[in-house]
Amino acid sequence: MFLNEKLFTDFLSEKEILWLGIDFSKAKFTKKGFDISQDYLRQLFNEWNLLIISDQKKYDIRLSFRKPIMSYDLSALSKKNRAIRLSGILREHIHLNDLLDEERIRHYISNIEMPQQHRFALLFIVESFDTVIKNGSVWVTIADTATRQTVLCEKFIKVPSGFGTKNYWGRIFYNILFDIKNYSFYRWENLVSKEQ
Repeated sequence: MFLNEKLFTDFLSEKEILWLGIDFSKAKFTKKGFDISQDYLRQLFNEWNLLIISDQKKYDIRLSFRKPIMSYDLSALSKKNRAIRLSGILREHIHLNDLLDEERIRHYISNIEMPQQHRFALLFIVESFDTVIKNGSVWVTIADTATRQTVLCEKFIKVPSGFGTKNYWGRIFYNILFDIKNYSFYRWENLVSKEQ
């Protein structure tokens, strides 16, 4: 986990957050469970992203991140997701320690296109969907849109559930937001308050 204490303190005082979406451009999926077409993969990327916008009561970013105002701009990440090739993300087995870490996330954030409707933006960077061990790992990332600095990034590993590919893996995002609302946000606040 990475936390920029100064920027996170500023983030706590802001009333607005910009939702950039779910980024799959760094993701790896196990071949087992994703024997699908390229077109269906792109459809799933869109549907997972739309879950959070179309069902904001269930996937409540404002409540989880304590922000009364949420805007969204999925354009930059949608473009990245459309460029993904199925053959490039599938693996027989996934070794999490070979994938992303805080340094790679911070470098990635410093180089991506960043809409600037609000000072702070939130995105989920999917690391892996693994049907062999039945879990998904996702980096929850807050960025300063003006400087492209990472405010916070933390990897969450959650268990999927439900019926159908979309709902089964969509549950990961629900579980992450539930965790943040009830536990992790308090932990982040405490980390900052202890330093002051």
